[in-house]
Amino acid sequence: MRIDREDDGRRGRFVIYEDELYAGEMTYEWQDARTIIVDHTGVESYFGGKGYGRLLIDAGVDFARRKGLKIVPVCSFVRKSFERDASLADVKA
Repeated sequence: MRIDREDDGRRGRFVIYEDELYAGEMTYEWQDARTIIVDHTGVESYFGGKGYGRLLIDAGVDFARRKGLKIVPVCSFVRKSFERDASLADVKA
């Protein structure tokens, strides 16, 4: 399993692969130079139940922490994760 980040300066995504097969993604949009808006998370049904959605969130949070960014969790899955896990509060916008 691996997670890659793609970014064109306006929008980006974290993509998760299992054995080189696309398994899912978490997409975001830059609000400004210090804030990203996470607007969608999806995992292919074949890969469901493996915790890949949370791994995508963790990758986004790690990226935000390393770059000093804040995250606006618009995606319902990400928003609920932020509400349930106080350890993510430091990156929530």
